Amino acid sequence: MLLSSLGTSIANVGLPTLAQAFNASFQQVQWVVLAYLLAITTLIVSVGRLGDVIGRRRLMLVGISLFTVASALCGIAPTLWLLIAARVMQGLGAAIMMALTIAMVGEAVPKEKTGSAMGLLGTMSAIGTALGPTLGGFLIAAFNWRAIFFVNVPLGILAFVLAYRFLPDDRQSPKASKPRFDTMGTLLLALTLAAYALAMTLGRGNFGTLNVALMLAAVFGVGLFVYVETSAKSPLIQLTMFRNPVLSAGFVMSALVTTVVMATLVVGPFYLSGALGLDAAGVGLVMSAGPIVAALTGAPAGRLVDRFGAYFMGIVGLIAMALGAIILPLLPTSLGMAGYICPLSVITAGYALFQAANNTAVMTDIRPDQRGVISGLLGLSRNLGLITGASAMGAVFALGSSVTDMTTAHSDAVVSGMRMTFIVAAVLVILALAVAIGSRALTRRPLLSTEIS
Repeated sequence: MLLSSLGTSIANVGLPTLAQAFNASFQQVQWVVLAYLLAITTLIVSVGRLGDVIGRRRLMLVGISLFTVASALCGIAPTLWLLIAARVMQGLGAAIMMALTIAMVGEAVPKEKTGSAMGLLGTMSAIGTALGPTLGGFLIAAFNWRAIFFVNVPLGILAFVLAYRFLPDDRQSPKASKPRFDTMGTLLLALTLAAYALAMTLGRGNFGTLNVALMLAAVFGVGLFVYVETSAKSPLIQLTMFRNPVLSAGFVMSALVTTVVMATLVVGPFYLSGALGLDAAGVGLVMSAGPIVAALTGAPAGRLVDRFGAYFMGIVGLIAMALGAIILPLLPTSLGMAGYICPLSVITAGYALFQAANNTAVMTDIRPDQRGVISGLLGLSRNLGLITGASAMGAVFALGSSVTDMTTAHSDAVVSGMRMTFIVAAVLVILALAVAIGSRALTRRPLLSTEIS
């Protein structure tokens, strides 16, 4: 979990250096980040299901090896496009690690300790995200851009040794009972997710003809995927699982709240520099507050989930996120950094609590042969939220500020854009709250009807 999140954040800080090293435009070098995220988004469900079919320990070792080798290839890449190709390979390794980590923890940890384990995974993810920019900046300054990829090699080797030594062996099941891998469903889902992700990322939120075409292709792909899965003998995703309100609500809420989290990452730098007048170092310092809070609250949040229950603590986390999103646009700019950091910390702590609770609720009481694909769907919902948030919340920010070029926008315009963005963010969290309460009502209804009968 630490490696896969580090692989995302450490590359962002190197984009300006990569543009100079390869004499490329920003639009070209941003594919170093996009290729990694696209590979994870399109493949995370498929590799989760593949782990269910062939064995999670075996596939996890393959994923760590793939990530490590790809990191070395990134470091020695002589051209930008070979670097991007190696990042796709690295993203595939990261998708395997992200999908199977939650599945294996959910299987190995006792039910009463699941919340603590999920909270610890959230802490590791936050540490990777927070460590990336700082470590990446140091490595580039001390060595060069290649060091930000080479640093993953010894970490990957260590992860492989630990996984090989301590992960439990895969359970052997009779060949006759082993499900087959759904190749057609995998291909359709990957193409559909790739079309959606590209539609939301190309053009930096400005929807052109290509974006519309990709979005229509994604909609068509969803319909075709559902049709194929209903007739498949061993489907990639058993659509009947979505009748479970806990699972369905968990995926929807995860996408909604990560959209809100992405709003802080998209809007934050513009607000801190344009409205508060901070320099690059100050912006970086304030932006690191979110991951630091998440790292500090992840493990305690998990223990609270174990003690008070996943549903109750999930509601508490969502309420905290809603309060932070409501308070942030109401505070005057005269409060400076404190007026941004305090509500941001409330949002982030609430997200850490929600994530631990939601992961626990989704991964508890599910069939062992479905852990990988459900864990993959959890990862997919988060990634779709991040991708959608980057585009949609960026568009809301631009609409609220009434300017096209945010780099030259007046401070009043930036403040207006920030306020509209977080009003929308608060609405999304309240919607997630409604989904949580509604799913609880649907879950309790069969129990009540059984008791009456």
